Amino acid sequence: MLRIVHYNCVGMDVHKKFIAVCIASTDFKGVTTYRKKRFATFNSDLIACRDWLLRHNCSEVCMESTGKYWIPIFNVLEGHLHVVVANPKYVRAIKGQKTDDKDAMWIADLFKFDIVPSSYIPDRDIRKLRELFRYRYKLVNERSSEKMRLQNALTVSNIALGSVLSDTFGKSASSIIDYLLSGQDFDPEYCKKLLLKRAKDKADDVVASIIGYEISNDQALKMKLCREHTDYLSSVIGRLDDAIVELSNPYDELIQLASDVPGITETSARYIIAEIGPDMSVFKSAKHLCSWAGLTPQNNESAGKKKSCRISRAGAYLKPLLVQCALAAIKDKQNPYFRTKYDRIKKRRGHKRAIIAVARMLLTCLYHMFLKKEAFQPSDIHYEELPEQLLKKRKEQYIQQAIKLLEKEGMTVVPPSVA
Repeated sequence: MLRIVHYNCVGMDVHKKFIAVCIASTDFKGVTTYRKKRFATFNSDLIACRDWLLRHNCSEVCMESTGKYWIPIFNVLEGHLHVVVANPKYVRAIKGQKTDDKDAMWIADLFKFDIVPSSYIPDRDIRKLRELFRYRYKLVNERSSEKMRLQNALTVSNIALGSVLSDTFGKSASSIIDYLLSGQDFDPEYCKKLLLKRAKDKADDVVASIIGYEISNDQALKMKLCREHTDYLSSVIGRLDDAIVELSNPYDELIQLASDVPGITETSARYIIAEIGPDMSVFKSAKHLCSWAGLTPQNNESAGKKKSCRISRAGAYLKPLLVQCALAAIKDKQNPYFRTKYDRIKKRRGHKRAIIAVARMLLTCLYHMFLKKEAFQPSDIHYEELPEQLLKKRKEQYIQQAIKLLEKEGMTVVPPSVA
């Protein structure tokens, strides 16, 4: 049976131009009365809403996270009231019974029983750092798109530099593209002089990939604009990096701890802290953090059958970053700890699942390191150094796996006691 936890709470249905607010007051007999009111989303109206709630002694507020519209409301209520921001899927109303006022009442009814899970909202400093990191993520994607547009223009113009040079946007390739866009007659010998370092070994192939090219006016204009936009985006990203470094200075201790983990640099450590924050006590466990980051399989089971074991769509910014760190960790020759685990999982589950598993291991390590303020010192680097209890558990697991393999091959395994 559900038990009422919040006897005086608030449910908010958030929209762009107004918010529907419902105060649910429950007496000791279990009878709930409701007060409803609408407020505009201007600052003066939000402050009036906050004062109205305080006059009615409401300290617990629950609202759904609608786009970015919940953020101004949260900024006004933060520090005065305890605000729970809920995912809309947890407070969705019943179809056919849905109006703005009824939505607010439904949220208040759910919240008074304390059955609405709260989304993780970090403190203001981490939110500033997170905004800059996510903006940088978008700009990097946009820069990559511009580079792909430039590559497409080269392909359309019958220039196959990408098939010869490993980096189409390196110094050698950029010098050649500038030369081709200058409108001068193509001189193979002069083109070879533009190549630097190892690219000189491919001079003949570079010339062969260019001979016969034809750059039309529209493609030339497109390539020039793409390069200008790419350079501008690179300068903006550099300014963002400087601002991120400045904002992350208070977390230098955690950044140094995280950068000791294979595959994680100081830069990536700053971005990880921008997403998960420095305080790990807000997460119930390392498994809860991994689930929040979208690195664990979903729970989708019915009638004893698991319908899907795919990872969730959560962690749209954190998950790609951890996957990049995992790819770097398995290539670290000085510390092959994660490489060993990757090889072991890849044999059974394949590359993609193995990389996700390594990313989950990295996040689990960071959780315990941030929680205990300890350096990266895994206890299972050497098999013989495992604790006795863990060694016994591993041995039992290996025996069970061996029995399943033998039975799969049609053999019958008889326990020693029966034999």
